[in-house]
Amino acid sequence: MGRENNPCATVPETAPWGMATIRAIIWRGGVGAVFAVVLLPMLAVMWLSFFDQEVISFPPEGYTWAWYVNAWEKRQFARGFVNSLQLALLASAIGVTLGTAAAYALVRAKFPAKSFIGTLLLGPLAVPGVVLGTALYVFFVEFDNAFDFQIVATLPGLIAAHVLLTVPWTVRLVAASLQGIGPAAEEAAANLGARPWTVFRRVTLPMMRSGVVAGALFSFIQSFENLELTLLLVGPGRSTLPVEMLNYLEFRIDPTLAAVATIQIVIIGALMLITDRFVNLSRVVS
Repeated sequence: MGRENNPCATVPETAPWGMATIRAIIWRGGVGAVFAVVLLPMLAVMWLSFFDQEVISFPPEGYTWAWYVNAWEKRQFARGFVNSLQLALLASAIGVTLGTAAAYALVRAKFPAKSFIGTLLLGPLAVPGVVLGTALYVFFVEFDNAFDFQIVATLPGLIAAHVLLTVPWTVRLVAASLQGIGPAAEEAAANLGARPWTVFRRVTLPMMRSGVVAGALFSFIQSFENLELTLLLVGPGRSTLPVEMLNYLEFRIDPTLAAVATIQIVIIGALMLITDRFVNLSRVVS
C-alpha cells in the first residue's frame, strides 16, 4: 500500500524555524539594537546623576539626590537655562515663520531654480556645527568691519545664527506635510470666491498644521541643545545652558552635569509627548 493511501502514515511536521521566523527575529533584533544605541546612553546619564560618590566609579557606593540640589544651587545653570529658553523660543518663532513660507512656495509655486533654492535651504543640516559657527563668526566680523555695526557676540547675531538652524527643519517637515496634500481643496475655495489670504488661513494652514507643529518642536530642540555654533558666537552674560555646562566641566567632574542633562532629557521628552498627543509626529517625520 502506498504512503499516500495509508491512513496510519505519519505526516511530517512543519519545520519550527522557517525563513519567515528567522527574518522576523533578525528584524526585531535589529530594531532592538537601534533602540539600545539610542536609549542606553540617556539611561546611563540618568543613572549616573544619582551616584553618591563625587568621582564616578563602578559599582556605585550608593544613591543620592544631592547632585540635583547642587545643580539647583548653581546660579549659572539657572541663568543659562533662561537664556537657552529665550533664544530657542525667538529663533523657533522666526525660523518657523520663514520656513513655513519657504516650504509653501517650494511645493505650490513654480519659479526658476526652485530645486537649487530648496537644496540651499536644507544646506545647514549637512554642515557640521563647528564649520557653520566658524563661517558665521568670520562673516559677522567682516560685517562689523564693513558697516561699523557690531553683531559679533550680541543677542541679535546669536538669534540670526540659530534661525539658520531652525529654518531647514521647518522647510523639510512642512514641505513633507504639503506634498501629501493636493491643491484641490485650495482651488475649490478659490473658485468659491475666497481671497488668497483667506484660502491660506482657512484651508492651507490647517492642512499643514502637523508639519508646522513638528517643525516648531524640532527647531526648539535643535536651538535649545546647540553647543558648537553657540560656543563660537555667544557674548558675555548671554551664555546658554550647554555653554555653562561646558564651562563647569573645565573645573569639576561630578554627577552634577548628569543631573542637569537628566532634567533636559525629561523636559524635551515631555514636550515631545505633549506634542504627539495633539499632532501625530510619526506621520509627519516618517
